[in-house]
This record gives sequence, structure tokens and C-alpha cells, in this order.
Amino acid sequence: MTDTPLSPLHLGQTSALPASPEEAVLDYVPNPRVGNLYLVRFAAPEFTSLCPVTGQPDFAHLVIDYAPQMNIVESKSLKLFLGSFRNHAGFHEDVTVGIGQRLFDEMKPRWLRIGGYWYPRGGIPIDVFWQSGPVPGGLWVPDQGVAGYRGRG
Repeated sequence: MTDTPLSPLHLGQTSALPASPEEAVLDYVPNPRVGNLYLVRFAAPEFTSLCPVTGQPDFAHLVIDYAPQMNIVESKSLKLFLGSFRNHAGFHEDVTVGIGQRLFDEMKPRWLRIGGYWYPRGGIPIDVFWQSGPVPGGLWVPDQGVAGYRGRG
């Protein structure tokens, strides 16, 4: 179990979309399989944030993989956290790495990676990848399954 009791704020409750990522509360619950090495994957194929220069929306397909330790992230709180970026202005690199680092710092999994597959801005797709360290030995980590951007071709 954990050192401190966890009490999910959102699970089973009506929750409004946070106004910003800073206001978003991520809930964590005890890992039901402590001691087992396994991978959890979240895919957010319709993620949006705002360009910090133009204020126009940016779109990405995010894939978050992690190997839990003592806790797992509660999916409703993660959905609300990701949704809070709709009005957040940030460069692709800052948004992608910031999401990964916040989850890693708060949840303290064995390992975490995030792939941000951003749709073109100015005609250039920008893909951003971050991971917390080497993949733990024996962990099955499948390809994230997102093809490189090919335009209309």
C-alpha cells in the first residue's frame, strides 16, 4: 500500500473541467498489483492546447506509458487534467514533457514515457518524446502505434 491514505477527489463525483493544468488535481489510487511488473497505457488521440504565439489551437495524439509502483493514476482525473490544456498556451515541447514530468513526480512509477505526436504547425509536424529513464528489465513495452505524419498522401 502507500505511506499516506489516498482519497480520490473525482472518482464517483461530478467534476468540472479545471481552468488550467495548474488547478487540475490528479488522483492516485493504490496499485492493485504491487510487486508485479506491468505496463499501463493511456492514449489521448484528440488532445488540444493553444499556441503561445498565435493563440490558435494545436492538436496532438498523446500516448502515456508507465510501469506502476505503489500507485496508479485514476483515469477520470487524468482525463480532466488533459482537458485543462484546452485553454493553456504552451509550446509542444513544454506541454508534452510537462505532462510526463508531473505524472512521474507525483505518482512515482517505476518508469514512465510520453509520446506527443503533434499535427503540423506551420507545415511541420513536431513529435516530442520523454521518458524517466531506462526501461526496467523484463517490462514488455510495445510500440506506441502512432504512424509518422504523412499528410493527405
